[in-house]
Amino acid sequence: MTKSSCREYGLLLPEEDHHVRGASLILIRTYQLSWLWRLHIPETRSGSQITFPLLFSWSLLQFTTASSYFLDRSETPGEQTANMVVNKAMVFRQIPEGLPVAGKDLTIETVVDYDASSPAPAGGVLLQAEYASFDPYMKGRMRPAHIKSNATAFELNKPLFNQCIARVLRSNHPKYQPGDQIIGELPIQQYVSVSGADLDKIQHLENPLGLEDVRVFLGALGMSGLTAYSSFYEIGQPKKGETIFISAASGSVGSMVGQLAKREGLRVIGSVGSDEKLDFIIRELGFDAGFNYKKERPADALKRLAPDGIDIDYENVGGEHLEAALGAMKEHGRVIVCGLISEYNATPGQRYPLYNYSLILRRRLTVRGFVVFDHGFGDKYHAEHQAKVQRWIKDGTFKVVTWECEGIDNAIDGLLALFSGRNFGKAVLKF
Repeated sequence: MTKSSCREYGLLLPEEDHHVRGASLILIRTYQLSWLWRLHIPETRSGSQITFPLLFSWSLLQFTTASSYFLDRSETPGEQTANMVVNKAMVFRQIPEGLPVAGKDLTIETVVDYDASSPAPAGGVLLQAEYASFDPYMKGRMRPAHIKSNATAFELNKPLFNQCIARVLRSNHPKYQPGDQIIGELPIQQYVSVSGADLDKIQHLENPLGLEDVRVFLGALGMSGLTAYSSFYEIGQPKKGETIFISAASGSVGSMVGQLAKREGLRVIGSVGSDEKLDFIIRELGFDAGFNYKKERPADALKRLAPDGIDIDYENVGGEHLEAALGAMKEHGRVIVCGLISEYNATPGQRYPLYNYSLILRRRLTVRGFVVFDHGFGDKYHAEHQAKVQRWIKDGTFKVVTWECEGIDNAIDGLLALFSGRNFGKAVLKF
């Protein structure tokens, strides 16, 4: 073993163990490029010295929440101390009851500091995050690990993961060079080391038309855009002259579905939560009509705006919106269940009781939920979605609105804005 790279960190001990002084973690890089951490406690109350090894892989360490232990760094001479950079992440601390609480369920913490002088891991890359996507489905991942769903549960005491755009800082992989922009499933963390199987979760950000705002690849050209595109055509089967109702119409998915529907010659009605958003979907996106659900009940609004009924319901909200849509559906109508955001943070006693589901049978409705990763959705429509929507954005015939939260310290507030309707368009974090 050679001690070619050695860094020492101060260890913050629990309050009841403050009799232990001078404890440190020593990192030794071996010739095999593995990492050996030794916890060294030079003096206990008994006066004895203790040293024992703790083995970690570097990639595991990067994805482990360790802020409780790596708050302070021992002073070491030379360049290494000067090159250390704070590395913060949004961490999942406990399973929320209802809406997540900042500082309790979700926290912003300093994980292992990033050493700007360190090389990339063997066969991997070091990344600096630029943008992260915020999506309502992330709430569903804040659950016990044993409960199965379409997306894996977030791990307690680890950073939250989602689609991110990042820049390659260092590379030991032939596919990536410093300066490359990548996109993929990453922890919401400022600096990330990626190697091994985790490399399958990232790829180059392909921007053949040179779109200036790369944030669109997290929205209209990202997962939410593909979600909207694939489900609208696969389940909606739109026909010119039909009427579609879209709940959460100013959001990332709803605003895209509305514009697609207008291109197909449909009459488009949207529900939003403010007069400003209502003005936007009508004046900017070209919706034919809409309403502010905080001022008018959905059932009353649909009777007023669609007296002859609706053919397609694109459901993003659920609850009272879904009940109203079912009541307004024409025979053989299609209900595309994309999301139920009104229910995500509701406790069992707060969930909206749906009483008119018998209309599904009586009106021979098609009601279908989906996940964009299902066969026949994302895989079927990906190439078409990218080719068409990139061209529309480039020529200015497709409008994209992005709501940006700036700074990792504000990340929790940015995520929670999704569930209060404060965001306008696609929600992203700028690191």
